[in-house]
Amino acid sequence: MTDLLKKYLFEDRSVRVQAVRLHQTWLDAQTNHQYPPAIKRLLGELVAASTLLAANLKFDGSLLLQLQGDGPIALLVVECRSDLSLRATVKLRDGHAVPEDGTMQSLMNPGGNGRFIVVLDPQRKVPGQQAYQGIVPIIGESVAEALAHYMRQSEQLDTQLWLAADEQHAAGVLLQRLPEQGGNGEPGAPGSAALTWERAGHLAATIKREELLQLDIDTLIHRLFWEETLLAFDPLEVRWHCTCSRNRVAGMLRMLGREEVDSVLAEQGKVEVACDFCGKPYVFDAVDCARVFAGSQTMPEQDPPTVH
Repeated sequence: MTDLLKKYLFEDRSVRVQAVRLHQTWLDAQTNHQYPPAIKRLLGELVAASTLLAANLKFDGSLLLQLQGDGPIALLVVECRSDLSLRATVKLRDGHAVPEDGTMQSLMNPGGNGRFIVVLDPQRKVPGQQAYQGIVPIIGESVAEALAHYMRQSEQLDTQLWLAADEQHAAGVLLQRLPEQGGNGEPGAPGSAALTWERAGHLAATIKREELLQLDIDTLIHRLFWEETLLAFDPLEVRWHCTCSRNRVAGMLRMLGREEVDSVLAEQGKVEVACDFCGKPYVFDAVDCARVFAGSQTMPEQDPPTVH
């Protein structure tokens, strides 16, 4: 079953509506990981948010959303590319338990030092160009509130989000106010776009978490905006894609150095490395490690690259 993101415009083209509901992509993100419920909730919401924002990228590249905290969760990262392929990872702080009822603030910002970081990274950069990075404090009680705060501070765009995640699904709806214009590109009637934005917000505010997680996108959008005329665009496919490979791990071992690798071999009889994103394990025995340092730049793949 294909996971899709769908886009709509209100009739006066002043408000953008986007909705996503992920199942297989979200299951793939959890493969090889045993996340506590609170982490599943936060990471799933960040995954849904990343697809909603990456769908509007005007360049070939990637959008990275990062929550960096001073609590039990040190880091949540989701990278979504312009083709809506994504990967995600979590870093926990040693010695800190993750309570099942933990919130974004209690898990990531108890000391008030948490940061919400957004990185826009074009694949093809002109000489001297750097990836754009925006950083704001973690404000609000949810990923949706924190991201809306970022958009107001950094992008100066009125944006509202509704996000939800459980073990099976990660879903979200985005509303975004666009520059005022009529259907022919001419400025709209004074105040008309403001009224549309207010009306869209009131309608979307009726969304319930259960609806996001249980209803397909078409049913949800119809339930929310059945009295409105919406312009619908072709749906976009979303998928999980991790770039890890045995060859990349071999390169990491070369950088680690032969002495360190031999030490691990002597102690454990093998070197085992798991991808930070997909959790896929890569095992190197003594023969494999000898090949790593024999000058070969290509390692045979015992398993195919992790592409779901």
